[in-house]
Amino acid sequence: MKHLILRLEAPLMSCGGETIDNYGVIRSFPAASMLTGLLANALGWRRIEGARHQRLQDRLVFAARIDREPAGQARLQDYQTAQLTNAKHWTTRGEPESRKGGGGASFTHLRFRDYFADMRLTVSLRVEPPETRPTLDELAQALERPARPLFIGRKPCLPSAPILHGFSDGDTALTALLAVPVDDRKEPETVRLLWPENDTPESMTAVQRSRTHMLTDQRNWRSSGLHGGGRLVCEGTVARDRLPAHDAAMPQTEKDEQQ
Repeated sequence: MKHLILRLEAPLMSCGGETIDNYGVIRSFPAASMLTGLLANALGWRRIEGARHQRLQDRLVFAARIDREPAGQARLQDYQTAQLTNAKHWTTRGEPESRKGGGGASFTHLRFRDYFADMRLTVSLRVEPPETRPTLDELAQALERPARPLFIGRKPCLPSAPILHGFSDGDTALTALLAVPVDDRKEPETVRLLWPENDTPESMTAVQRSRTHMLTDQRNWRSSGLHGGGRLVCEGTVARDRLPAHDAAMPQTEKDEQQ
């Protein structure tokens, strides 16, 4: 099966998890909702098109690999303040919203947002069913010429390299991902992986599975906009020397593949 390969690399990256009060949780791997938003943004969709986003998210099957761990294995935290009042403000839904109570007084809302620095992720994904639009080729074209500027997680996280990285074949998203060349850096010696439990290859001689767990990374795009439910995912590692070398031949775009 054909898979689209994304290279996510940025000075600051934020793969968000569930927000807890005023603290923005981040994870090491991209969420299904984040990839949905990234692709929808490249296609030029508006956030209020919830049904479109939901259908795309429901079709995504993907695996992810950390090619370069965050610098110093540390998280950077951004401290933000917002001056809030009872005045009406426009929302992303296109409707004004106001806050009640407080007698017109203003107050300061504090927020904390975490980021990873100098990180690189590779993602292999496909859409099921493959013939439904947007197809994999249409997603590749949108990433090559996005309708709007793209970011990885939060808006300050601008990519430092093209996100579209070509195509790869594999019976599963994980096998397609393992066929993608990795850079020639020697540290760390093992590379971390994540893939769907229901898309696990029959044979995994090179991969060491570490755990299987329930992940809440899918947004309810049609109604609340919040994350809910869950899906089983697996995490594991593979030795870096078991992956193809960085200079291995690989088509970068659909045009290159046809040539």
